[in-house]
Amino acid sequence: MSTPPQSSTPPASRHSTLISLLVATAFFMEILDGTAIATALPEMAKSFNSNPVDLSMGMTAYLLTLAVFIPVSGWVADRMGPRTVFATAIAWFTLASVLCGSTNGLWQFTVARVLQGIGGAMMVPVGRLVVLRSTEKKDLMRAMSYLVWPALTAPILGPPVGGFITTYSSWRFIFFLNVPLGIIGFLLALRWISNEREKGDRRFDWLGFALAGTSCTAFMYGLELLGRQETDWTMASAALGYSLIVGFWAARHLQRVEHPLVELSCLKTHTFAISIWGGSLFRIAINATPFLLPLMFQVAFGMNAFRSGLMVLALFAGNFSMKSITTPILRRFGFRTILVINGMISTLLVAVCGFLTPETPMPAIIAVLFLHGLSRSMQFTAVNTLSFVDIPKSLMSSATSFSAVAQQMSMGMGVAVAAVSLRLIEWARGNQSGTPQLMDFHVAFWIAAMFALIAAFDCLSLDPRAGAEVSGHAAARA
Repeated sequence: MSTPPQSSTPPASRHSTLISLLVATAFFMEILDGTAIATALPEMAKSFNSNPVDLSMGMTAYLLTLAVFIPVSGWVADRMGPRTVFATAIAWFTLASVLCGSTNGLWQFTVARVLQGIGGAMMVPVGRLVVLRSTEKKDLMRAMSYLVWPALTAPILGPPVGGFITTYSSWRFIFFLNVPLGIIGFLLALRWISNEREKGDRRFDWLGFALAGTSCTAFMYGLELLGRQETDWTMASAALGYSLIVGFWAARHLQRVEHPLVELSCLKTHTFAISIWGGSLFRIAINATPFLLPLMFQVAFGMNAFRSGLMVLALFAGNFSMKSITTPILRRFGFRTILVINGMISTLLVAVCGFLTPETPMPAIIAVLFLHGLSRSMQFTAVNTLSFVDIPKSLMSSATSFSAVAQQMSMGMGVAVAAVSLRLIEWARGNQSGTPQLMDFHVAFWIAAMFALIAAFDCLSLDPRAGAEVSGHAAARA
């Protein structure tokens, strides 16, 4: 009796692959929005009758909301089930995208971005949790590789896609394009993802969430106020003062409560602490550049949105190109050497952006951006890999949430610091027009380079053998 032919891929593996692709698509949608909007800011400012720099509030509010609500996502998924949370997050994100594309004012847009950030905060980490729970260990490497590609491709496609849509149609379609993807993702999530809930009754640290969340929000809001053309110094001082006081209270609370929102004891691990403190400074520096570059190319160089997006494409092309050789380089030189020397190179390349002018030859500009992309990719990968090499399993979950929040905060701070720098430079130079000049952008790049330089020096305290069991550096030398 003949047996029917069998598929080469087991059903369980095919199912986990489908789920991974679904989650990767959701990631792509979420990341694309954050990168495509940068090239659309000048045109959006015209629609809102506002200043392009002021629109940094919409970018920062989105990133900040992600940071504040990410710690909630795991607890909610355990209580309500991952399918319910993930599908609801996709629907929420899609509806918020429609609101973003329909707004006609800065504050409306900012509120819509906050709502979109809540959906993204639930969608991204719960999606990763869904993949981990639905995939067997033997298939985990392949499944996780699908989740890496959105982070590589969306930043590359975002600026030119955003610039093309803005130049030849309307910036609003950047957000409306999420609607068909969101509908398909919502229906497939209901079909493919199980809704198994974790057993246990772990209490959520609501006080820690309220203290840490309002402290972070007040801090970023204070920076936003400082970055506006007409600064409300009283409100800015109150917001920053509140963030410091409540932040201190939150830190004390997290050290004393039985089940804290995040485990601050993770910072006792030196490699993790370096990834948080020095890593955050580096992220602030390199996340300022994708905000400053499109603005400088459009406002100071006179390029249209599409052409400025194509220029920034060189930055992310370098980021993508470095991925295939990162592992061999880390194995050859080790984490400490790479983080220090490559950190210095990143500092230099950010500073060089502060010397670009409309007269600079186009190949030279593209070369600088491409090299900067190579350097930032190497530093990102090294910092993110080093984060968890010495973290014990008992703290891995908390360290993951802590690191995700720190990354989102530093990304938002990169945009905010760039905006504040432009405003302070304009004020110091007596520029009352509200439109940054070329020199304003140059000095802002040099300020960002200082953050990268401090981050590189912070890595000097690392042991030369730090993370050797992961990088293979010690084995190579032996």
